[in-house]
Amino acid sequence: MSSGFDYDLVIIGAGVGGHGAALHAVSCGLKTAIIESGDMGGTCVNRGCIPSKALLAASGKVRELKNAHHLKTLGIQVGSVAFEREAIANHANNLVAKIQGDLTNSLKRLGVNIIRGWGKLAGKQKVTITSDSGEKTITAQNIILSPGSVPFVPPGIEVDGKTVFTSDQGVKLESIPNWIAIIGSGYIGLEFADIYSALGSEITLIEALNVLMPGFDRDIAKLAERVLITPRDIETKVGIYAKRIIPGSPVVIELADFETKKDLEVLEVDACLVATGRVPATQNLGLESVGVELDRRNFIPVNDNMKVLANGEVVPHLWAIGDATGKMMLAHAASAQGIIAVENMMGREKTVDYRSIPAAAFTHPEVSYVGLTEPQAQELGLEKGFEIATAKSYFKGNSKALADGDVDGMAKVIYRHDTGEVLGVHIFGPHASDLIHEAAAALANRQSVQTLAHLVHAHPTLSEVLDEAYKRALLS
Repeated sequence: MSSGFDYDLVIIGAGVGGHGAALHAVSCGLKTAIIESGDMGGTCVNRGCIPSKALLAASGKVRELKNAHHLKTLGIQVGSVAFEREAIANHANNLVAKIQGDLTNSLKRLGVNIIRGWGKLAGKQKVTITSDSGEKTITAQNIILSPGSVPFVPPGIEVDGKTVFTSDQGVKLESIPNWIAIIGSGYIGLEFADIYSALGSEITLIEALNVLMPGFDRDIAKLAERVLITPRDIETKVGIYAKRIIPGSPVVIELADFETKKDLEVLEVDACLVATGRVPATQNLGLESVGVELDRRNFIPVNDNMKVLANGEVVPHLWAIGDATGKMMLAHAASAQGIIAVENMMGREKTVDYRSIPAAAFTHPEVSYVGLTEPQAQELGLEKGFEIATAKSYFKGNSKALADGDVDGMAKVIYRHDTGEVLGVHIFGPHASDLIHEAAAALANRQSVQTLAHLVHAHPTLSEVLDEAYKRALLS
């Protein structure tokens, strides 16, 4: 891009976002380096998406094989089902090692310079790297910050990594407690509840807000609660928070009412998973050297092009992506942001269409969504002057789901009543994480239910649950 710099682009952080940005930068002809002080692949590969999905796959098979009633309806009989905790844990560890190796090798193969150490800004277009071998400074035409996030541990909770732990330790599956408390009923809490309940743990799920699964569409959440929680060995406590958690044997959890802060009861359990969300890892990045201040939640302020802002003004040649921006804390969103940042560096102005980025919880069955929730759509309608409508369809009416004997679930489409434009789609059911991408493409292209209802889906497939929802929208 220009002479006089060591690199065209330096990326701080080799998670999925940094990796995606590096690959795209190389394809654009940029001389690129990536700096990482921890594990290559970041949270997703090492402590998040990848190992948790391996655990969910194995525990899901255990749950399926233990469901004698379901198998009997298919004409199948299975004897006693056994599993080895260590072997399941090794499955996750081996997958992490493979993906981490693949990620690292892809960077090397394309000529990205991997620099090990702690990278931080040292002024305009400068980065200092500190490692065991000392400190050095490099220069770059452009710099991307992709430091990621870490688990949030609320005040009063002491984590020892053994009896009280976050998802970072949970994915190692070092034990299967007889009784485990899970703090938080978001994606992480739900997935671990799925894993532990399948492997025989008794669970107490504690949610501070007044409903379970507060981030999900309410129709989907209510159905998911009836399928994922009620029939399983899971006790729920809603509107209650863990005022204090003391590690040990047993783990002592002091509970209080979230609204009144009044003390309620003390639980003594074998283990406790703290799944209360994540916070940006934005400390010690040298932002002060370029006049950048974090926002009140410690996120790096950026504009729609992923350019870093200082007092509302663009900082030249500095970009930030991923969890540290607070836009959408998902690995694939980080990768999309990285590509968009590189595109803008190349003078091709682009922004991220967050409404079309899907998300999923890989429970059994799965939960997925893209776009707006119903309240968000209603709020937008009030602002823009239009009414919204919804259409639902159910897996119990789907031929493929009936053939599989897996009929729990529904799809919900939220759309503008006047134009039919789809604003959001929410799915709970088998393979929801795969089905949602048809809807994501529809939102990306701002398609209407009128158009989508005339698409042809293969029969019999689970995808017809969306086809049915679109067709029902035309009749409303």
